[in-house]
Amino acid sequence: METSLQTRTKTIAIIGNPNVGKSSIFNQLTGLNQKIGNYPGVTVDKTVGHIKVGIKAFDIIDLPGTYSLYPKSEDEVIAHRVLNGMGVEKPDYVLVILDACNLERSLLLGTQVLDLGIPMAFIINMKDLAEKKGIQIKTHELYKQLGVPMVITDARNNEGMDAIKALIVEERFEIGKPFVDARALAPQKLLETVQQDFLFRNEYQAFQLLVFGSWDNNLSREERSRLESFTRSHGFDPKKSQLNETEVRNQKIQSLLSATSSRTKPQSKSLTFKLDRVFLHPILGYLVFLSIMLLIFQAIFAWASVPMDMIDAGFAWAGTWISENLPTGVLTDLLAEGIVPGIGGVVIFIPQIALLFGFLAFLEDTGYLSRVVFLMDRVMRPFGLHGKSVVPLISGMACAIPGVMATRTISNTKERLITILVTPWMSCSARLPVYVILIGLTVPDDQFWGFNLQAIALLAMYLLGTVGTLLGAFVLKGIIKGKELSYLLTELPIYRLPRWKAVAMTMYNKSKVFVLEAGKVILSISIVLWVLASYGPPSRMDALEAEKETLLANSPESEWEEIGTNFEAQKLENSFIGILGKGIEPVIKPLGYDWKIGIALLTSFAAREVFVGTIATIYSIGNADDELTIMERLAQETNPQTGEKVFNLATGFSLMVFYAFAMQCMSTLAVVYRETKTWKWPILQGIGMTAIAYLLALITYQILS
Repeated sequence: METSLQTRTKTIAIIGNPNVGKSSIFNQLTGLNQKIGNYPGVTVDKTVGHIKVGIKAFDIIDLPGTYSLYPKSEDEVIAHRVLNGMGVEKPDYVLVILDACNLERSLLLGTQVLDLGIPMAFIINMKDLAEKKGIQIKTHELYKQLGVPMVITDARNNEGMDAIKALIVEERFEIGKPFVDARALAPQKLLETVQQDFLFRNEYQAFQLLVFGSWDNNLSREERSRLESFTRSHGFDPKKSQLNETEVRNQKIQSLLSATSSRTKPQSKSLTFKLDRVFLHPILGYLVFLSIMLLIFQAIFAWASVPMDMIDAGFAWAGTWISENLPTGVLTDLLAEGIVPGIGGVVIFIPQIALLFGFLAFLEDTGYLSRVVFLMDRVMRPFGLHGKSVVPLISGMACAIPGVMATRTISNTKERLITILVTPWMSCSARLPVYVILIGLTVPDDQFWGFNLQAIALLAMYLLGTVGTLLGAFVLKGIIKGKELSYLLTELPIYRLPRWKAVAMTMYNKSKVFVLEAGKVILSISIVLWVLASYGPPSRMDALEAEKETLLANSPESEWEEIGTNFEAQKLENSFIGILGKGIEPVIKPLGYDWKIGIALLTSFAAREVFVGTIATIYSIGNADDELTIMERLAQETNPQTGEKVFNLATGFSLMVFYAFAMQCMSTLAVVYRETKTWKWPILQGIGMTAIAYLLALITYQILS
């Protein structure tokens, strides 16, 4: 029995303010032994690492960064639930990370955790910065006052990490001395009632629930009703009590620090202060930000293109090799045309995702990203967005997938959801080939006031996407309800050189999450689309096959390739997805589209860039003896009934507007599902965006035709 207790894996929660080095310490302790999931019922990430020394094993939970245990976001509710074991497994121990340069702020959260009565230890991080500022901390005196172990560290330079590991392995965690008496904050009878009803360890846990129980969506209606009944019967005011506790706690913290810390150097204007005069300037700040994002945006395109091309070529080679070397049959076709391209459709996004999150990790580690959030908050708020929304939206111009994933930094649930829903309207790189081919077909290569008309048209499409995104967010602001307070509370840390190991780890973890989570959904959808495009009613397919065999038998060998290409186009027309194209033709005809364009619309709902390949097949592009390019061939296509060009100005711009607003990316829908943990929002997003795209495309066609 004793051995089993020794070998049981124990759980340690790490908690602290944002930017105190919490994640750095977590990464130093666990390395790559991490997995990312979600807490039950919410979208907040749950990052768990594992360490093992001898027969002892520990799971370490990296809790979301928070300034207190009060409910201003889903993050703080999660911290409360984990530390109190409400609906989730309660940790055995807690490590609270404090900022050596700002102990007063850090100890507000730290002493709240202390009063919960959990075995814990304080890690005082950033000792190097504290020493530079002349801050001296009497850790032994702090230990005597608070009653829990103290370890002082410089996690960036790996100082003090061995002491933390020794503390963990030896399990030298202690329950501290109560810091604030809960009975001075709420009636004793009320505290005892809640404590007994919810089976809490102490009265401060009961006080915490009384203060923010109404914020916790995981409480049942019955539990909420009981809490409201308790507060009414005792005349308890949660808001007043919260303010009172904060005041009492801060006074005690100031008294504690006056006896345990001192500053030997006067405060002076640092390099951070001087840089912020530029980076937070009301005009220069925005110019610097746009310049940096432009460089990142260009780098993502330039650097990701080579590995993406290699991945694309590799999977194309794999598909060809399977077709040529495995026995002919349905299984080979499924592998070559369904599964391999499906996996490729997942893997090909890895360079963009890894680079984007690498750049974001770089900006965050240097301290600049916090300034961007602060700078953009005022611009974003009128549209129902958050300062932190700017990063996902700009990311969406490269690819909506990493853009949606980047919304995790937004703590307000409503603003995060709005950002997720509108990010796909930012013109991503997948729209570029569609815009280029349609502009080339419909816009003359002329000059207007010295500017190329085709370039102006392309710029207009990108501006249309941006305007649509902001207007969409403004509308959703009035539709989506949320009771969380909308505020911006962000730390402006000093500027520092980035930790390349941490940047690399972020790139690795984000890529892994995408492949493992979204990849399963994307692969399934790809297989379904392959089946719909490869099969049709047997009677039609048999008739086509017989006709093909007859033509091949009665034609010279020089025409066989052309016959095969034409047969593939007819096969697509008579497949289930081709029949759907014919079926929707009456619906899309008012937009200026025929059934062939309809098929391209249907297939490109898997991914927008499929449009070019689909119309190439439908219009029999690809004959080796045909010297016409795709552009030249499409330019010659005419409507058999009217004799007019199929791709005229009205149809071309109607198509571009449709592609600008429709949700035509199964990969993005899969990631939205992964981020929201429900199919409700991806389904509403897909239907809503496509309906808006149809309406705007209809208006565009009717105006221009």
